[in-house]
Amino acid sequence: MSTAILDDTTTRPATGSIPTAGPDVEITGPIRERYEEILTPEAIRFVAELHHRFAGRRHDRLADRMRRRFEIGNGRDPKFRKDTAHVREDARWQVAGAGPGLEDRRVEITGPTDPKMTINALNSGAKVWLADQEDATSPTWRNVIEGQLSLRDAIRGELTYTSPEGKRYEVTATETPTIVMRPRGWHLVEKHIRFTDRLGRQMATSGSLVDFGLYFFHNAQALIDSGRGPYFYIAKLESSEEARLWDDVFSFSEEYLGIDHGTIRATVLIETLPAAFEMEEILFELRDHCAGLNAGRWDYIFSIIKNYRGRGARFVMPDRSEVTMTVPFMRAYTELLVKTCHKRGAHAIGGMSAFIPNRRDAEVTQRAMEKVSADKHREAGDGFDGTWVAHPDLIPIARAEFDAVLGDRPNQIDRKRDDVKVKAADLLDVHIGRPITAQGVHDNVSVAIRYIEAWLRGQGAVAIDNLMEDAATAEISRSQVWQWIHQDRTTEDGTPITREYVEQLIQQTLAEVPRTATDRFDDAAEVFREVSMGDDFPTFLTTVAYAKFLTDED
Repeated sequence: MSTAILDDTTTRPATGSIPTAGPDVEITGPIRERYEEILTPEAIRFVAELHHRFAGRRHDRLADRMRRRFEIGNGRDPKFRKDTAHVREDARWQVAGAGPGLEDRRVEITGPTDPKMTINALNSGAKVWLADQEDATSPTWRNVIEGQLSLRDAIRGELTYTSPEGKRYEVTATETPTIVMRPRGWHLVEKHIRFTDRLGRQMATSGSLVDFGLYFFHNAQALIDSGRGPYFYIAKLESSEEARLWDDVFSFSEEYLGIDHGTIRATVLIETLPAAFEMEEILFELRDHCAGLNAGRWDYIFSIIKNYRGRGARFVMPDRSEVTMTVPFMRAYTELLVKTCHKRGAHAIGGMSAFIPNRRDAEVTQRAMEKVSADKHREAGDGFDGTWVAHPDLIPIARAEFDAVLGDRPNQIDRKRDDVKVKAADLLDVHIGRPITAQGVHDNVSVAIRYIEAWLRGQGAVAIDNLMEDAATAEISRSQVWQWIHQDRTTEDGTPITREYVEQLIQQTLAEVPRTATDRFDDAAEVFREVSMGDDFPTFLTTVAYAKFLTDED
């Protein structure tokens, strides 16, 4: 592993070394071909300045999260805030809305930023590509930096890729999707770049600020020149104070590069339970930079389990497959999101159905098409302005459902949904009335271990059992197992869900999967045991796996 301190007096280096920009930042990750095009002295100086200004506030916000989880765990339910009632009651303010190229978002494709997936997304025919450096990307050092290279080349029309088998990929579409990049959430760190603050304390950098900073610094002006702009999906927010922090990051960054205030546009994923109670406040804090909100369904389910994991049987959910978008608490959450967005002139973007086609199995494909069509029909009918898909073959299905509602209109923001009346109790009524089955427990164990194994090998979005799994769906699987164990649940046939029972399923999974000399299944099982069977509940499985296995290997 090479180490370099950045020095701003040095010119661009040869491959394998990096110049420096002062004592604030140390790069400890290996320097591979072309990395110096991303890790320039000027870009690293910008990232260092972001940390000087905002790292302390980031830590404060993370401390607020811990306090809030403790309060919920001890019986204090979230509620709509009294101290911000004036924001909700003031009908005059609106958000900035869509920037150039974001007016029509009826179908967005999501996926990681490796060269092949980038090219496939740009050729997909979607209106928007969510270029995902978060839940669909395993944050290996290679993925973090080479994802930035893919985006840099794509924005400049220079991206090509040749597979190990010799197949060449290139962008052929005459009209490519607008890129909306998703940096890692506030909770994640980048341990291959270390920052020393003005008090001399050294720490890992923020994954959020690294991902945002490198992308914005290198691409903002090129995106503006192309007629679009620097657009971002913001993940895992839990409060309007966190939104205000992002807004201050945006304002400072625009000023730093001499870009007009309000050029950045952010779409916030409402994918945590606390954020669902502060949708309007989040829009308000980001109003100069905000394009809309997205219903991040899978992380939202995970957030409810995480916050209520110790609050008794009333908050225990059944098999993951039974927690659908049509259960009452999910309907309340999505309808409130649409109403809130349209009240403030913001896009409401629907979530991703996990079903994906299988080109080798016509029956599976037909079932996936039917499930996705029904999901998108519901979203378009509820007032959403667009939706997500994870596979190019699903774009025509989703587009047809939104075309039927939108016609030639780019969105349906004018549909205000004043009929929606959602109370705090509606968001917290998670009773579904279905059993936990032995198959459901088995599937959670199997899917989580197989996903973690792929994640440890650098894959963040993985097709498993004809569903697209990412970090959020794996979080549901492992957190349900933890809750079932600690709440003394039994399966439908009366079998207690204990650590011993789950260990048997782990061994069964390890026996069922094909093994190779280089697989990571033993490591994956170790991670799974820690995040689903321990006395303590790790806040995110990815932070555990990252610290144990990704920081010293790549």
